[in-house]
Amino acid sequence: MSTLSFVVRPAVEADVPSIFNLIRELALYERAPDEVLNTPEQLLKDGFHSDPPLYFAHVVENADGVIFGFALCYVRYSTWKGAVLYLEDLYVKEPFRRTGAGRALFDTCITHAVERRYKRITWQVLDWNQPAIDFYKKWNSIFDPEWINGSIDL
Repeated sequence: MSTLSFVVRPAVEADVPSIFNLIRELALYERAPDEVLNTPEQLLKDGFHSDPPLYFAHVVENADGVIFGFALCYVRYSTWKGAVLYLEDLYVKEPFRRTGAGRALFDTCITHAVERRYKRITWQVLDWNQPAIDFYKKWNSIFDPEWINGSIDL
């Protein structure tokens, strides 16, 4: 795609079904389609009917109003750094990649963090996802091999 007219904007309640479909598409891309336990109803509750909201998101849509990408973030707290923006997911549908949409979404996250004086932005990327690694390297990102991610499913 050579030229694509799009806009990045904050997500609204009506975007939740599109965001959820993109989340499922991302899970398929990451070879974990059965790992998505969330639902559109829970996304709606957590992002729009929770005080405070547990996350916020931005979407990217084309001139026809079709949402083809999103970035979902929340604030976490580092005892060493202070407030940190955590980028949970950034995803752009394959046909719309290399249009600048991913860059626009990520830049929006950076602007959001800078405006709020957060100390950093953090995220995870799968070690085999070279296109994503290369994407984040454009910002001189630091990839830390020392930390092992841990989790407990409840």
